[in-house]
Amino acid sequence: MAAAAAATDLCPEAAVADEAANPHWVPPEHSLAGATTRPGDDQDAPVRPLCKPRGICSRAYFLVLMVFVHLYLGNVLALLLFVHYSNGDESTDPGPQRRAQSPRPKSTLGPLTRLEGIKVGYERKVQLVTDRDHFIRTLSLKPLLFEIPGFLSDEECRLIIHLAQMKGLQRSQILPTEEYEEAMSSMQVLAQTRLGNGRWMTPENIQEMYSAIKADPDGDGVLSLQEFSNMDLRDFHKYMRSHKAESSELVRNSHHTWLYQGEGAHHVMRAIRQRVLRLTRLSPEIVELSEPLQVVRYGEGGHYHAHVDSGPVYPETICSHTKLVANESVPFETSCRYMTVLFYLNNVTGGGETVFPVADNRTYDEMSLIQDDVDLRDTRRHCDKGNLRVKPRQGTAVFWYNYLPDGQGWVGDVDDYSLHGGCLVTRGTKWIANNWINVDPSRARQALFQQEMARLAREGGANSQPEWALDRAYSDARVEL
Repeated sequence: MAAAAAATDLCPEAAVADEAANPHWVPPEHSLAGATTRPGDDQDAPVRPLCKPRGICSRAYFLVLMVFVHLYLGNVLALLLFVHYSNGDESTDPGPQRRAQSPRPKSTLGPLTRLEGIKVGYERKVQLVTDRDHFIRTLSLKPLLFEIPGFLSDEECRLIIHLAQMKGLQRSQILPTEEYEEAMSSMQVLAQTRLGNGRWMTPENIQEMYSAIKADPDGDGVLSLQEFSNMDLRDFHKYMRSHKAESSELVRNSHHTWLYQGEGAHHVMRAIRQRVLRLTRLSPEIVELSEPLQVVRYGEGGHYHAHVDSGPVYPETICSHTKLVANESVPFETSCRYMTVLFYLNNVTGGGETVFPVADNRTYDEMSLIQDDVDLRDTRRHCDKGNLRVKPRQGTAVFWYNYLPDGQGWVGDVDDYSLHGGCLVTRGTKWIANNWINVDPSRARQALFQQEMARLAREGGANSQPEWALDRAYSDARVEL
């Protein structure tokens, strides 16, 4: 007991020295009491503090307590996560029966890539083939238009022409169907006079027609609203059918054919498609399911008046390439071409430029295309008035976007500035080829179309297309160079 009392009477300086020498200090009376205590002794023994002064034990207990609290909370959280992922939630996992009845989630397509124009004249280097570099030059920002010299080799150009000649070319025509004429309202007549019956209507042709169908009684060459409403559409169609257009009066004076580029095609055709895939940076599904290569020959006097390659999609129209999965009751279809990649297959002796009449205009106004009897869309007479003309050079490719972006990575409105045409070939022959990249402005319909084509490919339907049998027969064709 005297030793215990002496321990409690240690001076502060001795206590500090003892604490420094032995940090894990245990009260000496604790062990002594444990060895000598007998029943009944606790009533006479003085109460001893369990820990040393200065709060050292309280900090240790606090740390231990915090560790146990964190371990407890971690275990509770882990248990909750285990229960959630093991048993699921009624709102997120409806069970096997309800899962089987719920509709399949819609597939989503990634954003469409789009090359930046930067500025007119900007050049960038790309590697589209293993043995050489290509340079892409920006020609305009409205539309977004680029040029790539040497995209095709001279040998590839000659082979494409040879394959087209082996298959045979047919005259290119733009003729409205009977269903279109029946459905056409009177408000569409003015636009139709420009393309009526595959014929390009000059102002003189229009005045002649007005006189023949007696649509302009006062003979001033301009239809008033009353005169226009009184015009009989049957007389208009009768007049158009009775006047056969000459080649020079057609909207498009050329011959063309289509060359297969899918599996089993000529290795050069496959190589070109893969090169276009690397150029556009689009998904292989979109490029491979697009239109085949169109080859066009313009003889001397050939032309194509200004037009856009893709049409707007309204509720009453569908895209030609996705009509397989579209509503069959829709009466009209149009070409939905996200991009145009045009190849020049030869050097043209005279004329034959590709003109973009309103490229990089500050604004676009359709009415301003015709001013002072000058129609900028007329590529036979006014091609030199266009803002931008690209001269054909063998092997060069030009490509542009026919749609504006929608701000969500998909197709927006048709780019009116993509208006373009083929200038009159004054000497020689012009050969070109077109690769159109088809994208439906309906993202869901494009996804459904790709799913359906993938299913057909798995079942062997993609290899049973008879229209490409002739092209597959040319898969080993060669050209003597």
